Amino acid sequence: MGIDLKITDQIQDYINTQGLKLHPVQSEIIEYNKKLGNDTRMQISINQANFLYLLIKVSGIVKILEIGTFTGFSSLSMALALPEDGLIITLDKNKQTNEIAKNFFLKAKQDKKIKTIVKPAEESLEELKNQLFDLIFIDADKLNYKKYYDKSLELLKKSGLIVIDNVLWHGEIVDEKINDKFTISLREFNQYIASDKRVEKVIIPLGDGMTICRKL
Repeated sequence: MGIDLKITDQIQDYINTQGLKLHPVQSEIIEYNKKLGNDTRMQISINQANFLYLLIKVSGIVKILEIGTFTGFSSLSMALALPEDGLIITLDKNKQTNEIAKNFFLKAKQDKKIKTIVKPAEESLEELKNQLFDLIFIDADKLNYKKYYDKSLELLKKSGLIVIDNVLWHGEIVDEKINDKFTISLREFNQYIASDKRVEKVIIPLGDGMTICRKL
């Protein structure tokens, strides 16, 4: 039986150089984020960004909801894949990083496709309850993943996709000796998804692990 390849730094660099070429503003966001210390890990990987880009392209996705904006790398990566009439609504409660993200969107000339909402995501999700989306990307505070997921299913079109980041949690998800609140919460969340009959789902080992769900 075939097994997944263990990705070394050398292989990851090779993948990045042989894949899609980054937009100059994507590269600029990456360089900006490198200066943020531990917060750098809040950015999705280049591989994940390219995966989202192609997923949107091949699926004909037009309307996206993102929960967790940070400095805008994932938002911009998805916006670049959208048609001119496409829309991303992206949610985050951090005013400072939201302004940074908006400046990057403007610089990349993708600002017309991206609407930012700055307030706690639970409030925003309630306000969006009459809208439907083709794809929802969840990459926010891990303790609320289950709430975001259940709300997202209500906002998702039939056969629409939910993509959730950080589901392998730096590999700690399978280490029984690690039992902090974030790891426990993600283990419980993954089990919840695994038994959810409302979706088809798969975990792929890109970045920190991504779950892809299709609404039945």
